[in-house]
Amino acid sequence: MPRGSSPTLRKRRLVSELRRLREAAELTIEEVGERLECSASKISRIETGRVGVSPRDVRDMLAAYGADNATLEELVQLAREARRKAWWDEFGDIVPGRYVGYEADADSIRTYQGLMIPGLLQCEAYTRALISQVLPDSSTAEIDRRVRLRKARQALLSEDDPLRLHVVIDEAALRRLVGGIEVMRAQMARLLEVGALPNVTMQVVPFSAGGHAAMDGPFVILSFPEQLDPEVVYIESTRSGVYLEQQSDVHWYAEMFERLVKSALNSRDSAALITGIARTLA
Repeated sequence: MPRGSSPTLRKRRLVSELRRLREAAELTIEEVGERLECSASKISRIETGRVGVSPRDVRDMLAAYGADNATLEELVQLAREARRKAWWDEFGDIVPGRYVGYEADADSIRTYQGLMIPGLLQCEAYTRALISQVLPDSSTAEIDRRVRLRKARQALLSEDDPLRLHVVIDEAALRRLVGGIEVMRAQMARLLEVGALPNVTMQVVPFSAGGHAAMDGPFVILSFPEQLDPEVVYIESTRSGVYLEQQSDVHWYAEMFERLVKSALNSRDSAALITGIARTLA
């Protein structure tokens, strides 16, 4: 699936345009609800992407906004495309499908992790050990599904037109023995392998750097190939995640990432540190 064409990004474009057209028509959400004889909360959920939007919904909303036929047909088609199934839908019960869709559509990602190895860089043994510890009630079948999903996501780094990844990891994540020595030895090898890819930039913030810009927690900045798809910041937690799309928020995190990069070792020195840590795992 070409980047920028997934149902996730199609839906994002659609709801953004619906909101823009409503505001251009100088209508409130409540007024739209009255015209369409539905609740204002339905319109609000559509505009925030919390529910799907059918082609019929789009036609009704655009009629209320006085949109021209060309706009109507364009957005109805977008609504049809947004309702298509994606490969990650089968994992919707274990991971936010919206995030996986954004990740699949992104052409570049900047991310920081302080306490664990980022998912795109994890080896299978590390993933299994981590899931077992974070979600201790998971069955073997559930863990297997999460591992399959993780591997499918990691394939983005080795496609013909691969995802560009710039990752900054705190030294603490490298030294924490998740799963034991053998697992961490395999994980260090995985980091060195992926870090050598031309589309991956990997840096480590060493303990010697002291405090740094991202001590507040991990985050991901996703950038997309089309200008009409603004960047998104994703802040993950075990049970959910937060998406920040306001330009001021994205700019704030982008600046923080640049400060973080300056605190981190360069790629060569980061690889040397990882190699050194691997040698201690005997």
